[in-house]
Order: sequence, then C-alpha cells, then structure tokens
Amino acid sequence: MPEGDIVWLTCRRLHLALAGRALTRSEFRTPALATTDLTGAAVLAVVPRGKHLLIRLSGGYTVHNHLRMDGAWRIYREGRRWAGPSHEIRAVLGVAGATAVGYRLPVLEMIRTDQESAVLGHLGPDLLGADWDIGEAVRRLRTQSARSVGEALLDQRNLAGIGTIYRAEVLFLQGIHPRMPVDRVGDLERLCERAHQLMMSNRGSFDQSTTGDRRPGRTHWVYGRAGRPCRRCGTPIRSEEFGPDNQERLSYWCPHCQPAEQHTPGTELVEGR
Repeated sequence: MPEGDIVWLTCRRLHLALAGRALTRSEFRTPALATTDLTGAAVLAVVPRGKHLLIRLSGGYTVHNHLRMDGAWRIYREGRRWAGPSHEIRAVLGVAGATAVGYRLPVLEMIRTDQESAVLGHLGPDLLGADWDIGEAVRRLRTQSARSVGEALLDQRNLAGIGTIYRAEVLFLQGIHPRMPVDRVGDLERLCERAHQLMMSNRGSFDQSTTGDRRPGRTHWVYGRAGRPCRRCGTPIRSEEFGPDNQERLSYWCPHCQPAEQHTPGTELVEGR
C-alpha cells in the first residue's frame, strides 16, 4: 500500500499537471460515477491527507480517492500513448496538454468540498501536513496504552500516512520491538519525530530509502529483509503478520537490536526469542 510520502508526491505531480486549468476530458469507469461529467470544471488543487488524495474542483466538489494496495495515477503529455491494460483504468481527467489516468482505484467518489471533514475527520495528525502536530499524535497514542506500538502506529486515527515500511524502519531505528505495549515505549515524542523525519526526507522520490543509500538492496534496515543479516549486528531479521482480525500486516524486526523484553534502569537487556 502506498504510504504517505508516495501519496504526497503523487498529489504534487497531479497538482502541477492539472491545477489552474479547466477539464477538457472527464471519464469515470466505475458504476457509481459512470454518468458524472466534470468537463469544464476548473481544478483548484490536488492535496493529500494521509493516504487519501483530494482533487478539489470549482463548483464546490472534490474527487476523493484512496490507492489502497496497488492504485496509481499516471500523467501523460498530449500525444503520449497510455500504458497498462485499459480494463484497469478507473478515472480519466484531462486538461489542455496533459491527461491524468487513474488505475485500479478501489475508492473513488465525489464529495462536497465543505464535507471533506465528514469523510476524513477521523484521521490523526498528518505526518506530511503543514499542520503536523506531534503533541496531538503522542496524545492519541497514549490513549491506547495497552495496545502494541506496531498496531497503534498503523492506526490512521493516531498518525495519518504511516504504513508497514515506515513502521518497521522507525521501530528499528528506535530499538523498539513491534509488539511492545505503547505504555512501555520510553519516548513516544522521539518515535513520532523520527517517523516524521523519515517521511519528509523521502517525499520527493518514489524510490524510498531509510538508510540514506538508494542503491538496490540497500534502501531499508529491516523492511522486506526477513532472514537476512541485520545491517548493524548481523542477527537474522525476523518477520510475522499480526494485528486485528482481517487487518494483519507484515512486521519486521531484529531480535537483537529490538529485543522483545526491553531493559529498564537496573536490569539486564534480554534478547527476544
């Protein structure tokens, strides 16, 4: 599932291609919007909210969509042939000189712009938003003290935009086991700030890297590296799926750098099994 930085960059590219121009082509290939024609409406802005994309139009309407696991938008300059199977296309929005084509969009709807909060108001502070509020993010996490930090981080009601990649990476960098209860995490402020820093540093590229190295195979500390040696200590990285029923997600961690039993002053560090 594309995370907040990928959604942010997708919105930026759509905004640069469409904003300030009137739609010359409008096509939706979903039953709910099959008869919707936005031709002539001006695109005011394309903005992200966590993992959600909002295409705001004149007339007070917004095209809201979520990419989920494999949705994508591609922008084609005039005269360019569209890539991909045509049966995967769900939306076509064209302006003079460019066309944005949405593929495999599982959530695609029209809402009134002044009602966006009714759809997205449940989301927590946006890690890449101009109004990012670390204090509010920490407050929300603390209300779920007995929940595992791995689950709490993926709950978009706490922090909007984070997914399995950044969860794995930020917990590794902070030395926190994914199943540790929130109330045992020593510095939630630092955890949230590290997530913010990682996503900010990657929002300008579709090639995410949390290690600072963008060479193939060297971009992540633990994510996607189950069974391979930890880059710090050499211990094999482990993985498992866990989470609420029907919402299980893959988690990665180093059992040495992120022990299941964390030490407190006066105790010994115990390696997780």
